[in-house]
Amino acid sequence: MRDDSLTEVLVELADTLVDDFDVLDFLHLLSQRCVELLEIDAAGVLLADPRGGLQVVASADEESRILELFQLQTDEGPCADAYRLGAVVGHTDLPEAEARWPSFALKASAAGFQAAYALPMRLRSDIVGVLNLLIGVPGALDGPSMRTAQAMVDVATIGLLQARSARHYDVLIEQLQTALSSRVVIEQAKGFIAERLGLDMAGAFTVLRGYSRRNNRKLTEVATAVVSRSEDVQDLFSA
Repeated sequence: MRDDSLTEVLVELADTLVDDFDVLDFLHLLSQRCVELLEIDAAGVLLADPRGGLQVVASADEESRILELFQLQTDEGPCADAYRLGAVVGHTDLPEAEARWPSFALKASAAGFQAAYALPMRLRSDIVGVLNLLIGVPGALDGPSMRTAQAMVDVATIGLLQARSARHYDVLIEQLQTALSSRVVIEQAKGFIAERLGLDMAGAFTVLRGYSRRNNRKLTEVATAVVSRSEDVQDLFSA
């Protein structure tokens, strides 16, 4: 990975953190750029909800999203541990991790992932979520890749916490809660688009997000329009 590639991504992430930024779109961008820059096969972001639990809000693909949901259901795996410990947690050979994460190790291996890492989105004592990295072959992330992942997590975390500082804590909590709730609408919109346009769920999300960005509209706004049928999907995404 070239240094200028990382610089470009950090600038892109920082540029996204404008007033009234779209949390969901920002975190999807983070997970997508992780896959592009690192030696990994999938990435996702889980945010802390007001009750102190984790919720999946962004994933680079459907396989990682399902696996992240499974971690929450079983309360085991690198994401759960990284959030509890506030430290990077990982394993370089998941089939050998059954003693540590019996259910997660089997599920991850069955999904084709052989190594996994979770990086807390943390600034001092504040932990707002976790970045999950999944790899299809056994082995550790090299030093440059881990430093790159940490740099992107730090930018994302500082951006979210800066928004909290600038707008008051309760405003950010409301925004994050809206993001957690909005993922349901987005999943519904993906399903509707997939059925209407003959796409898989990953392709449907690409269409949904691409349209929102081209038209400078929030991801949740477009998803709500799709689900409520206030705009015709075929016309909406024909361009």
